[in-house]
Amino acid sequence: MRAKTFLCCPLVAAFFLFGCSTTKKVDLDPVTIRDKAPGAIIYQGSYPRTTDIMHTKLDVSFDWDSAYVFGKATITARPYFYPSQTAVLNANGFRINKVALLKNEQLTPLRYSYDGKLLSIHLDRVYSNDQDFTLYIDYVAMPHKLKVGSDIGSNADRGLYFINRNSKDLSQKQIWTQGETECNSNWFPTINGPQEKMTQEISITVPEQFTTLSNGDLEFSGLNGNGTRTDNWRMEKPHSTYLTMLAVGDFLITKDKWRDIEVNYYMEPQFAPNAKLIFGKTPEMMDYYSKITGIDYPWEKYSQIVVRDFVSGAMENTTATVFFDQMNMTEGQYLDQNYEDIVAHELFHHWFGDLVTTESWANLPLNESFATYGEYLWLEHKYGREAADMHGLNDQLAYLGAKKSDLDLIRYDYTDREQMFDVVTYQKGGRILHMLRKTVGDAAFFKALNIYLTRHSYQSVEIHDLRLAFEEVTGKDMNWFFNQWFLASGHPVLNIVTDYDAAGKQAMIHIRQLQDLNRTPLYTIPIAVDIYSEGKVRREQIVLSRQEQTFKFLLGKEPDLINVDAEKYLLGEKIEAKPLGQLVFQYENAPLFMDRFEALHSLVNYKKDAAAREVFLEALNDTSWLIRQFALELLPELTAADKEAAYPLVRKMALEDERSYVRAAAVGQLRTTFAAKDNGDILKRTAKDKAPSVVKATAEPLRN
Repeated sequence: MRAKTFLCCPLVAAFFLFGCSTTKKVDLDPVTIRDKAPGAIIYQGSYPRTTDIMHTKLDVSFDWDSAYVFGKATITARPYFYPSQTAVLNANGFRINKVALLKNEQLTPLRYSYDGKLLSIHLDRVYSNDQDFTLYIDYVAMPHKLKVGSDIGSNADRGLYFINRNSKDLSQKQIWTQGETECNSNWFPTINGPQEKMTQEISITVPEQFTTLSNGDLEFSGLNGNGTRTDNWRMEKPHSTYLTMLAVGDFLITKDKWRDIEVNYYMEPQFAPNAKLIFGKTPEMMDYYSKITGIDYPWEKYSQIVVRDFVSGAMENTTATVFFDQMNMTEGQYLDQNYEDIVAHELFHHWFGDLVTTESWANLPLNESFATYGEYLWLEHKYGREAADMHGLNDQLAYLGAKKSDLDLIRYDYTDREQMFDVVTYQKGGRILHMLRKTVGDAAFFKALNIYLTRHSYQSVEIHDLRLAFEEVTGKDMNWFFNQWFLASGHPVLNIVTDYDAAGKQAMIHIRQLQDLNRTPLYTIPIAVDIYSEGKVRREQIVLSRQEQTFKFLLGKEPDLINVDAEKYLLGEKIEAKPLGQLVFQYENAPLFMDRFEALHSLVNYKKDAAAREVFLEALNDTSWLIRQFALELLPELTAADKEAAYPLVRKMALEDERSYVRAAAVGQLRTTFAAKDNGDILKRTAKDKAPSVVKATAEPLRN
């Protein structure tokens, strides 16, 4: 799942911070283990498994006036391990009409108790874990009536939503579901938690004008002769119950494919012409992710649907991802924010989260950190490392700026499972995976992911399953990495001082870890150091393992630059006061986007120096649009002569820069820094730009 808040412009974030087992049977269910005193700290482990659902068959129809779901559920299950005569299902706010045992096509009523949340069914006999039983439940679900605070945590937890249900215009009406974390039990009886996997079949009866979507393949569709149609969707491979979905509405389907797999884009008719623009890279993404994981896309089909008023940014329901309506973009809006990272994020979930699923919400990063890093991997593949590193910087700054360094990544002490969906699980987790990749190398990283996915396909996992895969591949103990990054909170804060000993002819690096060691680990960190001297660059590898260390390297001449963390992969804060000359040299000679960004950011401290201002001007032509935008924001720091020299370029950037946010920033400078100039000809043209950001920058009132 992707949260609904996004940083549309990474530069905004950049100014926040830069730094720089038991054999005894225990009967506990997910609800009772959670309903303790407010504020109590509970170990949030995996839910106990007593009943194992094998297959769920649903037959659902809807009453739009009352916002009711009329359902018939046929659930094939068995005891998980211990023999049992009871099956307990989550069913929140239902009216139960009938509960029966289905055997040889005959229904035998069963005794049950129901408290409004848990449906406890007394079976006809004791079953062992190699004996299946099939339950039939006739029910009415009323998600619209669930009360916030008692039945559900928030309005985003209803599970199934009727959109514009009172509208007389059918094109305005929609139904869609959102199951994560435990909301699907608000519209069909099931077992909550990511650990429960099943195959499924859903028959959806709707007015015949509507299009439906669910998991798996559309097996058949038939008119009922009364103005309604029933679509039957079948999912042959097991997936977690929270990933079950359906959607109903007026959608046009744009068809695509990857190899022999159907790829479809569902959008409302007025937006469908842009479906290929918005989602058209999906087959290429499927191909790329299949190659790097060594596992071909593992599901029957892939559909993506845009719905109205979605409660999140997007949700990776197996084979059928749901997106929020900001994906309904014009060509111009696509220039500003194409949300390609969200498309990649939800697709990568189909390996990490859907194929292999966290066994507990505490281990959610096994889903979300990977999907977040999937964004980086796609951008790196498609557009190069520079584009990926800009995205990675945005993630790092989002984490650092949120001030959540007191939270573990794998978090067994949350008070509410929804708290797991934060910048620690997403952005920090993604950057940790990047560090893991840089630590073991690309070959080992992707080989370990293949072993992890292959070994645990269609199963649930915990963090140690990932560690064991990496240990198998590398032949090394990886506890040190997993303990400090996955199982602890915080991040390193490094004070870095570089120097040159002319007498001893030594380049020296002194590093002190400044983080609070009472709350944060003393880190072991392998770091690459690039030493630039006499026109050459020499890479050294150091390992930071103590609170304070000095590293020395023989060097015949004072270096032009000692570039610590040369791969720019470290998640944390770096405090380093480099002299002006080294910063200028770093901007002009070090190879990475992050080298230039760090240098430019630090050069702001030298803005009165001509050499720094020359770099500001040079940065207006940088290959990174983010740095060009940053440089535009620095224009007010320049002298009058420097501004005069920059003016022709700023005019050109307002019209021609390839990135709309840069054009908008240039327009902003024309209207403020260069307001005394005659910019009317430029502003007339920018007012007609396809990108809304540029049009807005041209027309919006200026702030005093």
